[in-house]
Amino acid sequence: MKKIALNFLILLSIFSCKNEDALETEIAKIQTDIQIERFDRAFAEAKPSDLNNLQTTFPFLFSSRVPDSLWVERMTDSFQIALNNETDKQFGDFQIIAEDIERLFQHLKYYDKTFSEPRVITLTNFVQYRDKVAVTDSIVLIAIDNYLGEKHEFYGGFPKYIAENLKPSQIVVDLAKAYAEKQIFQSPKKTFLDEMIFFGKQLYFKDKMIPFKTDAEKIGYKPEQLEFAKENEDMIWTEFVENEMLYSTDSAFPARFIADAPFSKFYLELDNQTPGRLGQYMGWQIVRSYMKGNDVSLEQMLQTDAIEIFNKSNYKPPK
Repeated sequence: MKKIALNFLILLSIFSCKNEDALETEIAKIQTDIQIERFDRAFAEAKPSDLNNLQTTFPFLFSSRVPDSLWVERMTDSFQIALNNETDKQFGDFQIIAEDIERLFQHLKYYDKTFSEPRVITLTNFVQYRDKVAVTDSIVLIAIDNYLGEKHEFYGGFPKYIAENLKPSQIVVDLAKAYAEKQIFQSPKKTFLDEMIFFGKQLYFKDKMIPFKTDAEKIGYKPEQLEFAKENEDMIWTEFVENEMLYSTDSAFPARFIADAPFSKFYLELDNQTPGRLGQYMGWQIVRSYMKGNDVSLEQMLQTDAIEIFNKSNYKPPK
């Protein structure tokens, strides 16, 4: 009987993989019109006399509260010049990243028939890593000085767990996250479960929009961190359930298990071995379980309340 069940699971897995391959082949045929506008390069090459042309082409990047004199000063600022040099060295013609963004846009067009390609503009922002990307219906801004590689000297003063994701491969991951945030509806987050499911929705959205990225890249883990989460999923879930955390409104739980951090805080000896944001990882597995067991669209799931997703997920961690 066990052998029959195992064979059935293998056949089901093969069938599922074939379906996914067929879907990706279909999505790859979707036409996109994407052009990367390099404001960073245009500004690096500009003279004071070019400022008016830049303001005309990129009006949304120039605030009326910032006088032109400050922009002129910035053209010769030593750190700005260093940013220009380092971003040019790292990204060159930006072709590899452009291909990732095109694939993201193909998936967005497949799942959302109203989606149309925005202007994609690269710039520098003096390494303000909390503002790496911005997304609207018509414009995408990418501050590429935040993606120079985790060991770059510009990031020497940053916490290691922050610097680890300041690399080129994370640009399209951060864009997918920004698009997810635009589409997710959920009642105000009150409980720890609400927080988990919100980020689980975000990560499942990445499953669909950037399937060409690994799970580790989607969540911003190193491979060994993802492996820890997988191997200890049952232990993590047991801790959450036995300590009655799921429906708690204690703000300490999101701080310990959702927010960016060097590790998750169980207050156990193994804490230093754990990656941060394990609450996000668990929310991801709950949403995956929900989508596997319920006939709902991606759009419907993004609009569904956390408690309904949890109740209908029948989630059980692997033993």
